[in-house]
Amino acid sequence: MSEDKPHYHGHRERLRRRLLDKGASALADYEVIEFLLFGARPQGDMKPLAKDLIRRFGSLGGVLAADAKDLGAVDGVKDASVAALKIVAEAAKRMAREELAEKPVISSWDQLLAYCRIALGREAVERFHLLFLDRKNRLIADEAQQRGTVDHTPVYPREVVKRALELGASALILVHNHPSGDPTPSSADIAMTREVREAAEKLGISVHDHVVIAKSGHASFRALGLL
Repeated sequence: MSEDKPHYHGHRERLRRRLLDKGASALADYEVIEFLLFGARPQGDMKPLAKDLIRRFGSLGGVLAADAKDLGAVDGVKDASVAALKIVAEAAKRMAREELAEKPVISSWDQLLAYCRIALGREAVERFHLLFLDRKNRLIADEAQQRGTVDHTPVYPREVVKRALELGASALILVHNHPSGDPTPSSADIAMTREVREAAEKLGISVHDHVVIAKSGHASFRALGLL
């Protein structure tokens, strides 16, 4: 091997060649992480760090969804690497949201669930989102209303309805995650949903569903007969 080129130089080029010749599906999960780190760190062997990140966070998805502070706490991961990893997760979320916005949400339920899983499925604390829909059930906006603790998010029905009126929304879908991994609605979830529905219906705004997202799956209030 030439003394002018470090040992990782050939590995990077072989990995690029495999991606271009065989497609991204030919890469292992840690190799995808390697690619992302290449741009942030032009020098150095990224394979050990990529494998370490997979071990620490459990999977490729776990790495991309990890909190920036947790990523930055890993030895060898600097700000540029954190940014490279987080922007991919954001790009995936925006792509899913664009696909969802192109057609009525109610008739694109699988895409809605896919989007919600990308946005919330791996969050370490509860987050509550509102999907605001127009009269044709097309997505107007997706807004995070609250970020709570590992098992509770405060939600204020008056604020939910106020925001729906500001956006001119005709309907809502409530979405939140359960970091515990179990999507079963809690008694507090059920009570809060009823309060939001009652407040919204007084002003002619429908609540189509409340979806709970978790790693193990999802739960639909409407499918469960809770709406």
